[in-house]
Amino acid sequence: MSKSYYSNKSALESGTWVKLICGASNEDLPSITDLCAVYGAAGVHCVDVAADIAVAAAAREGLKWVENKLGKKPWLMISVSDGTDIHFRKASFEPRFCPKECPQPCLKVCPTNAISETLGVIEDLCYGCGRCLPACPLELIKEENNLLEIKDFGPLVSRIKPDAVEIHTAPGRMKEFERSVKAILQSQVQLERVAVSCGLEGHGITKNELSKELWSRYECLRRYKQKAIWQLDGRPMSGDLGIGTAKAAILLLEKIQPIAPPGPLQLAGGTNEKTIHHIQSNHCLAGIAFGGFARKLIQPFLIEAKKQNKKLIECPEALNQAIKMAQVLVNPWLRKGFGEKC
Repeated sequence: MSKSYYSNKSALESGTWVKLICGASNEDLPSITDLCAVYGAAGVHCVDVAADIAVAAAAREGLKWVENKLGKKPWLMISVSDGTDIHFRKASFEPRFCPKECPQPCLKVCPTNAISETLGVIEDLCYGCGRCLPACPLELIKEENNLLEIKDFGPLVSRIKPDAVEIHTAPGRMKEFERSVKAILQSQVQLERVAVSCGLEGHGITKNELSKELWSRYECLRRYKQKAIWQLDGRPMSGDLGIGTAKAAILLLEKIQPIAPPGPLQLAGGTNEKTIHHIQSNHCLAGIAFGGFARKLIQPFLIEAKKQNKKLIECPEALNQAIKMAQVLVNPWLRKGFGEKC
């Protein structure tokens, strides 16, 4: 086994695991390459991307750069969903129907500059956060699902050959979850982990009901001899909103930790630079996943590179600055062994 395998595996056990979520609906390919390169160089153990061949290839380009330059090899994870999920959507509207006098609040709330006055939603930049939907005074903006069908999971995994797969699930979808696992395993790709992402928000369930849902997934994965990572989605897609979201995943951890099934617990949903300050001595977790906040942190560098018609990895000075910014976010988690007391 390679050193990177042991590094990634031991990080889950020691509580120093860090994952980058590139955005399951994001298809801005040069940005994905650069995101993976920057955060791979900063020390993340895994990058999570859309289950799309082109997206996975772009991510691999960034990870290959990291391996060639630094000898590190983060895992490549792809995300799927066993049903409707806010992480797998995009916004859409027809700008010709917008009145000239509209103050355009949608432009102000979009965190990725994915809305254009003349083009509407720029699909490549939209990652489906949904903040523009309630902002439109005329309700012209709609959401479109960007889901892959379960029957297609196996062939896609077979072609991409990721190190890990994440299944987004929800209460009441146990049959769909098992179908997803079976479809993925039909690829015959040996996975390091199957991550399971779920939370309380938006489902109208209690912590005990969520625990039962996770335990049912655990029994399923055990039947198929797969090891889990439990991604606790505190406040989905909100980490870039402000420091107030930092504790969302911690609160979910405190509710679920005593009644969770075996396996590493990972924080997500609302995570940002302040989350680490809310960790207590009684918390037992594998680590954290950063999404919107991590992407927004280096977005200015990505935009500038795009203006120059280059990838960020082709701009050494800006690249080094971006890596240093990413390290400020990642390093505190690499230095603290949250799992050592578990």
